[in-house]
Amino acid sequence: MKVIFIEDVKNVARAGQTKEVADGYARNFLFPKKLAVLANSQAAASVEAHLKKVVKQRALEEAEMAELAKKIGGIEVTLKAKVGENDKLYGSITGADIAEALSKAAGREIDKRKIELAEPIKQVGAFDVTVRFIHDITAVIKVNVISEEAVEEKPAKAEKKAEKAEAPAEEKKEKAEKKEKKEKKEKPPKEAKEEKPPKEKKAKAEKVEKEEKPAKEAKPETEEKKEKKPRAKAKKSEAAVEEKKE
Repeated sequence: MKVIFIEDVKNVARAGQTKEVADGYARNFLFPKKLAVLANSQAAASVEAHLKKVVKQRALEEAEMAELAKKIGGIEVTLKAKVGENDKLYGSITGADIAEALSKAAGREIDKRKIELAEPIKQVGAFDVTVRFIHDITAVIKVNVISEEAVEEKPAKAEKKAEKAEAPAEEKKEKAEKKEKKEKKEKPPKEAKEEKPPKEKKAKAEKVEKEEKPAKEAKPETEEKKEKKPRAKAKKSEAAVEEKKE
């Protein structure tokens, strides 16, 4: 049976095309869903205006999809999953998961039906996935599936590196603070040492004073001796005078 398609039918025909199809397929599927009409019939004339609108709309959509395909072509999305032995996932990554991640990356909603995935991804790795928009308009993206544990370990390693980098700076700061404290503690003893000379002077003064005391005490004795000498002389002279008188 020859029919005119008034809507796009995936993997069959595009709106406006005329094709030969099986009678049962046309009667049971195409006609009830208003996807096609009989060729060379009164219905074909009635859908002509509709087909023009469809073709025009399709041209706009194709231009828009071509631009989007160009934008997301080669983009990479990363999906995290729980991983068991031999890098196998607990569960799987589906087209819906990829569409969600791609929508966030592209900043535009991507229909999960546009993601061509033969079967869900069930292991860790990098995969090329085709996004088919309209017929021959496609884009290939890269999907990276990684372990959730690996993602958690990376920040931990980054933190350790940061800690190691900070450690020398902190050690230097601590050393400088210790040195400063040590210098502050050492300053009072220095002052004390400076004060020692006055103490030594005092000790010397006391020593000199002690030495001078006997000298001072000795002075009166010499003076007494000096005084005794004139007295003795006076007595002698007096004795001599008395002798003469006699």
